[in-house]
Amino acid sequence: METLTLTTPALLFSAVSLILLAYTNRFLGYAQLVRNLYEKFKQNPDSVLLAQINNLRKRLMLTKYMQILGVLSLFLCVASMFLIYINLMFTASWVFGSGLLLLIVSLGISLWEIQISVKALDLHLKDMEK
Repeated sequence: METLTLTTPALLFSAVSLILLAYTNRFLGYAQLVRNLYEKFKQNPDSVLLAQINNLRKRLMLTKYMQILGVLSLFLCVASMFLIYINLMFTASWVFGSGLLLLIVSLGISLWEIQISVKALDLHLKDMEK
């Protein structure tokens, strides 16, 4: 195994930051969608809107977990940089590896959420076909 240096977690730091920005933008889009669906549902509660609401609830939950795991990954990345700084290399390697695993899980949840989002769009398309 090669020696872990400060530059290794520093490279991941910028990537995780960009991913968190994308997750936040996705969350803000969902917040606006919830507000719009709320108004539509108050005016005309129908089964298509109810299906959209259920779908959106799943997507919000997944986005929450994506963000939590992404933030924890970033936290472990920074913690590993600190451990490298104080010369605890073995611990730094494990902390950095744990951060990478959390990032992998976060990205996996993101893929799952994308699949659910496609189903939501398909609900709209099916409704237009009627």
